[in-house]
Amino acid sequence: MNHDDLHYMGLREIGKAIQSGEVSSETVAERQFERIDKLDGRLKSYVLLMKDGAMAAARQADREIAQGQVRGPLHGVPVAVKDLCWTADAPTAFGTTVYRGFQSQEDGTVVKRLRESGAVLLGKVQLTEGALTDHHPDIDPPINPWNPAHWTGVSSSGSGVAPAAGLCYGAIGTDTGGSIRFPSAACGLSGIKPTWGRVSRYGAFELAASLDHLGPMTRSAEDSAAMLQVIAGADENDPTASQLPVPDYLSEMERGVKGLRIGVDSRWNHDDVDAPTRKMMDEAVAVMAKLGAEIVEVKAPDAADVQRNWFNLCSIEAAVAHEKTYAQHKGSYGPALANLIEMGMAQSGIDYQKVLLQRAAYTGKMRALMQTVDVLLIPTTPIASPTVAQMHVTGQAYVDIWFAMMRYTAPLDMAGVPTITLPGGFLEGAGTPIGFQFVGADFREDLIVRAAHAYQQMTDWHRRHPDLAGA
Repeated sequence: MNHDDLHYMGLREIGKAIQSGEVSSETVAERQFERIDKLDGRLKSYVLLMKDGAMAAARQADREIAQGQVRGPLHGVPVAVKDLCWTADAPTAFGTTVYRGFQSQEDGTVVKRLRESGAVLLGKVQLTEGALTDHHPDIDPPINPWNPAHWTGVSSSGSGVAPAAGLCYGAIGTDTGGSIRFPSAACGLSGIKPTWGRVSRYGAFELAASLDHLGPMTRSAEDSAAMLQVIAGADENDPTASQLPVPDYLSEMERGVKGLRIGVDSRWNHDDVDAPTRKMMDEAVAVMAKLGAEIVEVKAPDAADVQRNWFNLCSIEAAVAHEKTYAQHKGSYGPALANLIEMGMAQSGIDYQKVLLQRAAYTGKMRALMQTVDVLLIPTTPIASPTVAQMHVTGQAYVDIWFAMMRYTAPLDMAGVPTITLPGGFLEGAGTPIGFQFVGADFREDLIVRAAHAYQQMTDWHRRHPDLAGA
């Protein structure tokens, strides 16, 4: 095996190579740190590296594997976690200066489960302040490895950049209004936002508790399914985590999509959507039909009101999350997060109840829709691969661009249903990826993974990588 070509192998592919003895976990981890050292000075995806712990975990994995004690698909595989996940051996800053230096006494549940799976934790990757829309003014944001002029997606910006650039084989992201899906689309990844409650939130800093979802971001649906298998499931430390059993996603994935009902709302998918996104959506529908899926025309529930109410709900829950720190450290907060908290503090109980009722109504309509189809096919964003300049605006332009971008993401966080975002093309001229989503009914991650994996057997968008000057 050519050790210089390890970085773009798939997570499951490198896992099999490690577990068969073809290459050692220690060698793979060493190569990852060498590549991070070479590239991340300009890409800025990592907040901190955990090299000593990672190399010790890699050597332990090699010893266990040599003794025939293979823990599973992630054993010996280097991964990263978003820097809002608690780690007992490293600080967790949450994209802020307020929490910089915070040291938990224990791992969060997702981190604990990754370690128990034998995964090698390379380090913590960057995010926006408090997992909202903007990076703190004192923090350099990660750079899109495909084109530095284009947006990385937020808030899991480092979780998008690191796997796309071959700086880890998978990363944990979080999604409150689109924060797994935006960077997955922008960086060419396959990211799963699970059903709310499918993955424990214990030991992860909150943006908005009832909207936050933790999930995997990798270079293929197969690899994200392998990570989800490890991190999903009930947790005694999180009473909101579902008690439902976790399916065998990797086995279910191979069943294909023949006869699967794929819902398409052609009007919702095309109105106020740019030409590259419309073209991608039409091509994705054609691929699924060719694979034998039944394409069913549906009418998705109107999401405009619930999308507007997402901002109200998120602001209230963010004010709760920062209640202990905001008053004392207000001056250390960046403008976007501070404005959101202030917005939440200004709302009344009546305002809150109206949001809850509207959210419940929309969620019920989504559940009814998902009784008629197996999977819903929708864009991730209506604007294909926006530039940094398009996203970094102020005043009314800021409100307008974010309302547009969250059209297909925020409502699905309000409903809590699972989605997978995957690459479906590239923006001509810019050379940057664009993505779409498969949406499932509650706890039907198995179906969206099946659809995404089948799509990726017929396309090669997920196998393309950014040109990083021969790196």
